[in-house]
Amino acid sequence: SHTAMKNRMILLSGALMLAVLPASADNDRAVSVEQLPQKARAFISQYFSGEKVAYAKRDREFMETKYEVVFTGSAKVEFRGNGEWKEVDCRYAAVPAGIVPAPINAKVQELYPGAVVVGIDRDKRDTEVKLNNRMELTFDRNYLLMDIDD
Repeated sequence: SHTAMKNRMILLSGALMLAVLPASADNDRAVSVEQLPQKARAFISQYFSGEKVAYAKRDREFMETKYEVVFTGSAKVEFRGNGEWKEVDCRYAAVPAGIVPAPINAKVQELYPGAVVVGIDRDKRDTEVKLNNRMELTFDRNYLLMDIDD
């Protein structure tokens, strides 16, 4: 019917408008560590037990929920909605041992002896590491080196 069609058009343009607008504030919400997914909490207590949490927030983007936890020592961890870590950024300090996959660590030491991984970011396709010598290395899913940026 004509009105249904018209309503659908209005709905659609409304949705398009939303897509263009920056994420509204209610998508970004402060949460307590207790409200994080269990996997995220386990990760924090395993690798950042000595760190104080400055704040944690939940970020909802379209279909995806993400969590970000920032520690007072300036390290930052981003988690997916299921609690799997996506990114660990320690700025100037080394990413806690055990987070960076062994093959990546080995390659980093082979290329830059003594360099330290200060950040790691992984998604479905690849894993990117930042070193304290400002180099950025990208590894594929099998941890083979694909790219080096400085």
